[in-house]
Amino acid sequence: MENVQIGIVGTGIYLPRGRMTAREISDKTKGIWSETAVIEKLGIQEKTVPGKLPQDGTQEMGALAALDALKNTGIDPLEIQVILSVTEEWKEYPLTTSALYIQDRIGATNAWGIDLQNRCCTTVSAMKIAKDMLIADDEIHMIMVVGGYRNGDFIDYEDKDMSMMFNLGAGGGAIILKKNHPKNLLLGSHIIGDGSLSRTAGVAIGGLCNPITLDNIDEAKKSLRLMDAVKMKKRLNEVSMPNWYKCIDESLRKSKLERKDIGYLDILHIKRSGHESMLAELNLKPNQSIYLEDYGHIGQIDQILSLHLALKSGQVKDGTVICMLAAGIGYVWAANIIRWG
Repeated sequence: MENVQIGIVGTGIYLPRGRMTAREISDKTKGIWSETAVIEKLGIQEKTVPGKLPQDGTQEMGALAALDALKNTGIDPLEIQVILSVTEEWKEYPLTTSALYIQDRIGATNAWGIDLQNRCCTTVSAMKIAKDMLIADDEIHMIMVVGGYRNGDFIDYEDKDMSMMFNLGAGGGAIILKKNHPKNLLLGSHIIGDGSLSRTAGVAIGGLCNPITLDNIDEAKKSLRLMDAVKMKKRLNEVSMPNWYKCIDESLRKSKLERKDIGYLDILHIKRSGHESMLAELNLKPNQSIYLEDYGHIGQIDQILSLHLALKSGQVKDGTVICMLAAGIGYVWAANIIRWG
């Protein structure tokens, strides 16, 4: 199966209409963060925020992005054989299967589906899984990776430790991969995990260990937090950037390419200084990436959104080598290389 090529057919996006500005974020921090600091340091002009249910529910946003992808590509939903859902665990109803909700919503009745979770790394990881499935199984020819995200609901803006997540937004994204599609090839991938950080961040109240009670219900609604801030920040300072660069270099090696070949950095929203330092390290100009300061960080949807926007703007065109880059709490780092066109 060495000669099997996996290509991207197209993308779809759904963004809610609501927006929260840097000024509004500043106000929610009760002055801990100024509007200027939110813009310049955190890198947020404004971010997407969800509106009313059911439209801006996590599963429904994924379905709306899936419908957009079908419209943009002209793909018949009956051609899709597998749906890999990257929808977050925070969704309309716990223990419902997001992939199968989307399967029904879009009429992909020939598809089976499964939910995957790797936090903000899920899309990059799921694309590797999709590629491996398409190569390994003669009977699978088209897979949709799709999901929705709104973890920003859990943010307490008065928690000083949580400034790294003040950027959390909301939206849905979908990307369709096809066997022997002759263009937009998904090449090498590399993923690194560090389980020593698996419980340093998460929603503290609402699980088996710390259930919601009458006494903590209001706190529970805003309990996404760093559960071991000192350990997490110390470890990330040591390993995060080296792991990211290892993912980039290893995915390039597997693609028989080098850093100088990268034409577009498809990266999740991070603080402004981190984004700029990565561009400098990779010898890329600002116009060889899109800084998502007008959207915020929509978790694992960022990579689909960045690619979607870059195709519209012409920053990605035939021949562009794309490096998709992600990281997720847990902790996971990942990169995919795509040759467009």
